[in-house]
Parts: sequence; structure tokens; C-alpha cells
Amino acid sequence: MALNLDKNLKLYYSIKEVAEMFGVNESTLRYWEQEFPYLKPKTSGPAKIRQYQEKDIEQIRLIHNLVKVRGFKLAAAKKIINSNRDGADRKAEVLTKLITVRDDLQALKRQLDYLQ
Repeated sequence: MALNLDKNLKLYYSIKEVAEMFGVNESTLRYWEQEFPYLKPKTSGPAKIRQYQEKDIEQIRLIHNLVKVRGFKLAAAKKIINSNRDGADRKAEVLTKLITVRDDLQALKRQLDYLQ
């Protein structure tokens, strides 16, 4: 069996790391935890330090897509998620892939411009 070097081996992320991933404040993530009941990161120790797993990050990605990227209010985002969870997930996944492709194409264009 070949070693998969692309696989993310990190199990838990701090609130600071997750906030940086999405370009939001830590307080925004805490607020979203209050507004979206299914977003519950693991907490540890007496200080209740949040530990986000991949499933939590996927939830945040969906919320971020609806609220920050597409501009929905929190109430509308909740309604979309509750009424059409699968459709919202698919749209967020497609958007993420499109952004990745765009970034790759822009990098390729910069390389081609450099060669000319």
C-alpha cells in the first residue's frame, strides 16, 4: 500500500487556525456556534478550549459560503440549511472547486506571462 502524502493528518484545529482558514474573527466562529446548533466543536479542559474536527470545518465552510460569500443573512442561511441541506452542501462544494480552479489558472497565467 502506498503512502498518501496528500492526506491531512491533523485531527484537531484550534479556533485561531479555523478563523484564519476562513478569514473571519474568532468571535464570529463563537457566534456561529450559538446560531447553528449542529456546529459544536469538541471542548477540552477546564478552560473549554475548542477543538475543531474536519466535520466541524465542513459545517463552517457551508455557513461561510452562505453568509460571507453569497451574502445571506443568518436567518436565511439557517432556513436554506434546514430546508435543503444536500443542495446547500453541493453548491458549497462546487464553489470551493471553482475557486481552486480559478486560483490555479491565475497562477498558470502568471507563469506564462513571466515566460513572455
